[in-house]
Amino acid sequence: MKKYFLIFALSFIWINILKASDPAFEKAMAKQIQAMETIQTLEESQKVSNTFLRISEAQPEEWLPLYYAGLLQIESAFRFDVDKDQAFEQALEYIEKAKKIAPENSELTALEGYAIMGKISVDPSNRGQSMTPQAMQLFGKAISLDKENPRAVLLMAQMEWGMAQFFGSGSEKACGMAKMGGDLLRKEKEKITDSYIMPTWGSRIASEFEKACQQN
Repeated sequence: MKKYFLIFALSFIWINILKASDPAFEKAMAKQIQAMETIQTLEESQKVSNTFLRISEAQPEEWLPLYYAGLLQIESAFRFDVDKDQAFEQALEYIEKAKKIAPENSELTALEGYAIMGKISVDPSNRGQSMTPQAMQLFGKAISLDKENPRAVLLMAQMEWGMAQFFGSGSEKACGMAKMGGDLLRKEKEKITDSYIMPTWGSRIASEFEKACQQN
């Protein structure tokens, strides 16, 4: 009986390993992640986002396609002329679905905070007081789940910077966190290959922080 149980357990593990290393899935994801780097218009962004959603439908056990679809919604709201609230809400919907697949995930938690931060930016005077603690809590949780997640650290630094500007206080804490995030990004680059499909974005935020902190 123990022998059959062991065989069943090993078979289950092997099936999950195969799913996790599905070359077709990884190839499709890598292609769309590369496409993200060349997006110049809202139409291009929507096309890539829709492809991620189709990948998600084909691989419903994977959280990454929903993650990138959510990220594209957030970035579209910041870059293009769209209904920003609607875009951020759509991002949160994708993130919520992904969290059911991968709960307690640092990248998803940080992205959720990013979407909330976007909603604050639409109407900071009315939303700042009520929503800022929520965003800060999410970034703090993302860091606690993975202290080497540069996106969580950089996004937290953005919130710290915004609060320092609002209250007229020093930006030392924000700049310190931004430097830490930049260091984590450089460390992360060491493991990136052409087929790497985990999130790696954040360089633009780190670069903007480097310039801003030098001027302060």
